[in-house]
Amino acid sequence: MNFAYSPRVEALRQQLQAFMDDHIVPRIGAWHAEVAAGQYPVSFMEDLKALAREEGLWNLFLPSLGEDEPGTGLSNLEYAPLAEIMGRVHWASEVFNCNAPDTGNMELLHLFATPEQRQRWLEPLLNGEIRSAFAMTEPDVPSSDATNIQTLIRRDGDDYVINGRKWFITNASHPNCRLLIVMGKTDPDAETHQQQSMILVPFDTPGVELLRNIPVMNHIAPEGHSELLLRNVRVPASNLLGKEGDGFMMAQARLGPGRIHHCMRSIGMAELALELMVERCQERKAFGKYLQQYSNVADWIAESRIEIEQARLLVLKTAWMIDEVGAKAARKEIAMIKALVPRMHTNVVDRAIQVYGAMGLTPDTPLADMWTGGRALRFADGPDQVHLRSIAKMEIKASEASRGATAAYLTPPGRH
Repeated sequence: MNFAYSPRVEALRQQLQAFMDDHIVPRIGAWHAEVAAGQYPVSFMEDLKALAREEGLWNLFLPSLGEDEPGTGLSNLEYAPLAEIMGRVHWASEVFNCNAPDTGNMELLHLFATPEQRQRWLEPLLNGEIRSAFAMTEPDVPSSDATNIQTLIRRDGDDYVINGRKWFITNASHPNCRLLIVMGKTDPDAETHQQQSMILVPFDTPGVELLRNIPVMNHIAPEGHSELLLRNVRVPASNLLGKEGDGFMMAQARLGPGRIHHCMRSIGMAELALELMVERCQERKAFGKYLQQYSNVADWIAESRIEIEQARLLVLKTAWMIDEVGAKAARKEIAMIKALVPRMHTNVVDRAIQVYGAMGLTPDTPLADMWTGGRALRFADGPDQVHLRSIAKMEIKASEASRGATAAYLTPPGRH
């Protein structure tokens, strides 16, 4: 494993950081002001997207997909440091067309869409002309196990009819959201992991109702973590993505890369939180001493650096494994980073908030939003406990072939 930056990646890092410094960071205040005033998307986003595309900072998450959809050719390992930089400002990824859930939806469409589906939906997404949402989670079941999903997708002649309720659907309140990729059951009587299918639903289809944009930790994201009602939604059978019964398999294919992208961006936020903490503790005094002179604050700085580096190394290893052996073979590593990184993120941000004092709870710093994002990430794409259980099951299964081998390390009674 070699995690050194190639010349191309180093050049992209410098170019991307300069773009962030010159065009993103100076507009943070304006972004918040326009969103607070009810204007979303904000006025300058399309101009920034055009500039990013002109500079070649576009679809950076994409590997080479072929002649028709060339992508960037970057591997997951090469994309990691770029995602970190974008992650420092929570809305920046959209400027570069690298935002969730569109990235995962584009990968799904690339892998499983028909030529007609690719033309109608993938090309506009690759061009940043529309936004999309992935409608899987539901309010009445533990959706971390996708086999529990209750939404029904019933064949009716040349159509499918969809009935169900979805919630925490990211992007569904974005004014430019045009596509829902809906996961539901086409055959509740089939084998457990072959009951589910995915279907493409234009957002303006009759029967699709946006019920609310759910606040997360009392914070409302303008793009939405929304609740949707699907009542007798009728779409052509040609809108089926992949084959009937392949929904669970496709969800697993989508969630692996999505989880690692979340973790890459999360490390970027933790880095910013540490930078803010280090600066603040050198300029703020309490009881006649700078905060950095107190041993507990110095410990927070050191512990944060250690935790960030540990998390980054595991994310890089996971990215390398996905590149080398695929997401399926790297599923334990993906589960490990998904359980580890959000907790690291919230720990580091929490320390920074403490150093800032009550100011850290206010919109005067990005810390409160960053903490909320990290805490929510402990549920996104599966709660911690699901990933921890998966890791334990894989460890136990891996031990079966050598069970009893540790006996040689035990000292029999009477031989101490």
